[in-house]
Parts: sequence; C-alpha cells; structure tokens
Amino acid sequence: MLSRISAWVFTLALVAIGVTDAAAQPAAPAATAPAAQPAVTEKLKTLNDHFPFVVPETVAQWDSRRDALKRRVLVATGLWPMPQKTTLQPVLHGKLQRDGFTVEKVYFESLPGHFVSGMLFRPADDNPLGLVDGKRPGVLTPHGHGGRTMRLSDSALAEQLESGGEVFERSGRYPKLARCAHLARMGCVTFIFDMLGYADSQQISYTVAHRHADARPEESDRENPCFYSIDADLNLQSIMGLQTWNAIRALDFLAELDDVDADRLAVTGGSGGGTQTILLDAIDPRIKVSFPNGMVSTAMQGGCYCENCNYLRIDTGNVELAALYAPRPQGMTAAKDWTRDMLTDGYPELKRLYTMLGKPQNVMCGDVLQFPHNYNYVTRAMMYPWMAKHLGLPSDTPLTEADFKPFTEQDMQVWDDQHPAPSETGVEHERDVIAWWKAENDRALDKLVPSDSDGPGDAADKLKQYRQVVGGAWSVFFDRQLPAKSDLEITKLGSSSDPAAGEVYLVRHPQWNTQVKVNVQRPADVASKQTIVYAGAQDASANNDPSNASATVIMPQLLAVLDSNSGRPQQQLIDDKRTYSGFTFTYNRPLVSKWCEQLLCTLAAFAPEGQQPVVLHAAGDGAAASAVAAAVIAGDQVDDLVVQTDGKRLRDVQRYSDASFLPGASKYFDLPGLMALRAPHAITVVGETEASLDMVRRLYSAAGASEQLQLQSR
Repeated sequence: MLSRISAWVFTLALVAIGVTDAAAQPAAPAATAPAAQPAVTEKLKTLNDHFPFVVPETVAQWDSRRDALKRRVLVATGLWPMPQKTTLQPVLHGKLQRDGFTVEKVYFESLPGHFVSGMLFRPADDNPLGLVDGKRPGVLTPHGHGGRTMRLSDSALAEQLESGGEVFERSGRYPKLARCAHLARMGCVTFIFDMLGYADSQQISYTVAHRHADARPEESDRENPCFYSIDADLNLQSIMGLQTWNAIRALDFLAELDDVDADRLAVTGGSGGGTQTILLDAIDPRIKVSFPNGMVSTAMQGGCYCENCNYLRIDTGNVELAALYAPRPQGMTAAKDWTRDMLTDGYPELKRLYTMLGKPQNVMCGDVLQFPHNYNYVTRAMMYPWMAKHLGLPSDTPLTEADFKPFTEQDMQVWDDQHPAPSETGVEHERDVIAWWKAENDRALDKLVPSDSDGPGDAADKLKQYRQVVGGAWSVFFDRQLPAKSDLEITKLGSSSDPAAGEVYLVRHPQWNTQVKVNVQRPADVASKQTIVYAGAQDASANNDPSNASATVIMPQLLAVLDSNSGRPQQQLIDDKRTYSGFTFTYNRPLVSKWCEQLLCTLAAFAPEGQQPVVLHAAGDGAAASAVAAAVIAGDQVDDLVVQTDGKRLRDVQRYSDASFLPGASKYFDLPGLMALRAPHAITVVGETEASLDMVRRLYSAAGASEQLQLQSR
C-alpha cells in the first residue's frame, strides 16, 4: 500500500463535458503516472449567454434563495460588511430656474477625498404636488452610459422625432435630463449623479472605468494596488463596487435633504443606470418604488467593466437579481435590444413570483419593441404613472412631459472657479480609494476575531459573528453543500491489470454540470479501518503512516486546464481580449471552487456513512484551499482534515489565470480565515507555525475545541 500511494501522481487534466474514449480506459498501473486526458475544454458562460430565472416552488424556498443572493451581491461588490459611512459634506450651488422646476449643481464625498457630482431637480416653490407635511418624494436617477449631459446630435434628434421616440426639439435633445425635469414637475425631488468618468466625475477617467483594455504598468505594483490589479481582485475592489457605493451614498444625500420624505424614495435608471438600479434595489431596503429600464433581461447582462464584478452572476442573472426587489413595485420595458424577449422570457417568471408573494399588481413590463435600446419619451411616459401611483402622488399630477429651455454646457458643469474640481486624479486617486476601502474592510473584520483577553461570552459572540460574516463570504466563493449520493451518477470505468491499483470511477453531478474521475484502492484481505481521501500531491507524513496499509484510499483526479508551456494547471478564461478578471468570474466559478465541487462529489460517492473514520489530505495552495472548503462544508462527515500549506497563501498568485486565483481570498483572512471555519472539527496543518495560525487558534479556542487544531512540521 505504501509504495502505490507514494507512486501515485494526480493527473490535472482538462474538464470534460462527457466521457471520452481515453477516460473509459482502465487505470494505469500504480508504478507509473496516469496519462493526461485529451484536451476537452469546458464551455464557460459569458455575458451574452442565456440567464433564465427559475421561480422557486414555495415562498420559503424563495426567502432562502433571496437571502443568499443578496449576500452574493454585497460580497461581489466589496460591500460585505458595509464600509462606515463618512460625512457627505454636500455642496449645492448655481441654482437655475425653469418653468415648473429648479436645478442646482451638487457635489459631495462618498468616501474621504472621492467626490460624487450631479444635478438636483426640485419642484418650483409654488408647486404643491407631492407635498406631505412639507416633504416630497425623492427619486434617484443613475444616468447610464452616455452620461448625465448626453446631447443628441442633429441627425439623432431628427431620427428620434420622426420615430416618435422624442417629441420636443429642445428638451428632447437631452433625454436623460428630460426625465429628471418632469419628475420634478410631478412633485419629486430628483437627483441625477455622474457615473465614474462621465461629466464632472473625472478623478477616475472614462477610459479606466469603461474602456480599460490593456493592463497598465501600475497594476503590477503589489505594494500600492490600483483598480484591475491582482490585489484589488483579491480584496473584491472593482469599478462596479465603487459605483454601487456611490449610488448608496447618493441615496443617502437625497434622503437627508430637508424637503425629502425618506419614506418615499424611488430609483430609475436606464442601460448602465438600469444595472445600477437593479443592484441598489437588491441591497437597499429604503427604496419604495423602482423602474430599472433596459437591463432586466435573460440575454446580454451588461458588457462594460462597470457592470461586471467577480461572483455576481454565477448561477443567476439580471432577471433574478431584479426579483430580489419583490414584492415592492417594479417596472421595466422590453425594447428592440437584448430585452426583446422579456415579455415571454423573464417577465412571466417575475409575474409568477410577485403572484406567489401576493402582489401581482406590483410588477409591469411595457412593450416598446418598436424602438431600439432607449429611455425615450415613450418609455418615460410608462414610468411616470408608475412612479405617481406608488409614491402616492395626487390624481391631478401631470403625467405628460412639457418642453423646457435646454441647459448650456456651463449650466451643467458642477466645477467652476468658486468650486474647483478635486486635484487628486488618476492612479494616485485609485490607490487612495483602494487603501481606504481595505482599511475599512480590515477594521470591520478584525473586530470579529476573538482576542485572548475576551471572556467566554464575548469570544462566543465574536465566533458567531465571524461565521456569519466571514463564513458568509466564503459560502459565496464556494456556494455548495455536500450532495446526497442519490444526486450523483457513478459509473465504473474499469480496473487496472494490477489489482493493487484499484478501480476507476467517473462521478458526475448533472445539476452542477461537474464530474471527476476517482481511483479507489481497497486493502486486500483485510477489513478497511479508515477511508483516506487525497486532494493534490499527498505529503510524506501521510505516506509514512502504517495505518494506510489497512485503509481505503480514494484519489480524485482534480480537473483543470494545463498550461501549454509549463504543464501546470491554470484557470480557463473566456475569449475576451480585455484584461479584467470579471469578464470570466462574474459568470464562472474559479478553479479552486470547481475542485471543491469535485471533492464534495467524491466524498458523497465513496465516503462510508458512519462506518469508519474519513480523513481528507491535501497539499498545494489551490488543492489545500479546495480541501479545506470541502471539509468545512462537509462538517462532521470528515473526521479529520490534514492539510499541508508550507506557509503558502492564496494571495501569492501573480495573475488571475493562476490555478490558485480566488477573488476575495485576501479580504477574508486568506487560507487561515477559511481554516477557522472548520472549528470545532479536527484539522491538522503541516508547514505552519503557531504565530502564522494564531487567528485560527483563537477561533478554535472560542469554539471550545483547542485540542482539535494540531500543527505539524514538514
């Protein structure tokens, strides 16, 4: 037994969709390494695939799914836990008067040194609409791509006027401001704020926020990370996350105005602004009515850097993310773009969910299929009555737009001589934002780790919070439970001509669309005393354990793409020339997560049920993380976890194509943070010191399981 375990080398081969001829061959003799499988790659999901919404059968099932997805949105955008809200210090200036409404220029700090700019539309002083006890509804309007100040060209305006997409030559030239103006005439205080890189938001440029294609030299600086760097990914800091934070703070600004009723807040945005609306709806309970336009779709999910961040849409999509707002009132449209099928694919499912929740009247999808991608006059005319109804506006509220005198460039410009633009811009500003963000993460998360001075009650409380927050984040990364054996398809592929080499099985989980080839070696002529599962290259201490001679040894071949030059495993990435991890991992699990799936399937297929101890061994940074995660998920179904790290960490990766790249790992205490979630179950760690695992020790102590954590030298 010892020689065949020592000789076994795990094959890291390409993920196969079906069983290939090579996969069906008997296992190679134990004395030689099995050959790599043929190059059959996995079909990765992209932003242009199909993202159906499957409505759960019961309210209880939806409640559970909703809670998990809300956590996913917060984790993916880097807002789990939420950073501390600093003082906005808003400045309003340059008030302009128009027929029925006023406009002021606005800027405030969403975080220290980072400014959000925009325009605030208010009803005229003599307009009584919307007033209740001196306060009015507040409507936030993320503008989407094209910018707050987007101006239609003469030819584009003429085309819009001819098609009926717009009706006024003056105000119709500025469609994004037109909706703000009319909402103000309806009695709503309305704020439109700049997306990063648009109009007056230039601390991070348009190119960086929306057109970043080639990696910049500064992104390789591990000491001073900026956006798109590997360290930003490892801490889940993205342009999309920053824009989501800006939207939350913009809603704060609106809610804090003296004339705004914080109990009557609404949001409506189009295109990229529709994406922001969907996310804000999902995570901010203050919003009472919403109209996310142009992005609620089972088709294209948003093609910009600002609409993609790691983990966001794994096994979900924009329709289900929009469903997180249910049963509150939500409207949208289907146009001649990627939303064209919503009336038959997406909206019926939303209607079914709202009906199950007892509010079928609270969701609508308007038909504007005669128009391409838009938030035009016709679409706006569908939004206004929706807002009026659900914000409680009076019956005489005007729902038909009126023309207004356009604004000049100077009218729309927030920064001027008296209000100069912030001086810090570019990479230095990115670095300051990233540093503030990380400091906020560290401050909030460090509080969750017990100290040696904590009493038993305080330590237990911190352990509970740690499991909720840190454990909640890792559950997003792996997002699996130990399957039942009945969930699996187990096929015996053959036996080696050498009886000692065991049997080979293919284990498939059809629902997860994953599979793993497993070698099972049972002791000859003796009853098995334990089951040992190896993930990655096994360590020498395990090989020298004489108890292996009477153990059942299970060796899954963890699957991966092999680098053509080095032969080492690497991430499979989508075919996109743009350098950003989010275009792959917004939709697809990282390799470490896939390995965890394969280990869970292996455990479910072959680990005995309470008949004998199960020991899981792992070595190598990526394999170690997947094994720790599998053991955390399996709980007491794994009696002992032996993991060899040699001090390596997931943060050591150099690029997001590395096999061990796991977005967010650094933020949540890296591999030790995951190990601590194993408490109170047994874990033996090889190649670490007491100092390097001090945090793990404290959490095991808080769980009353100090003796279950063991350290061994290499």
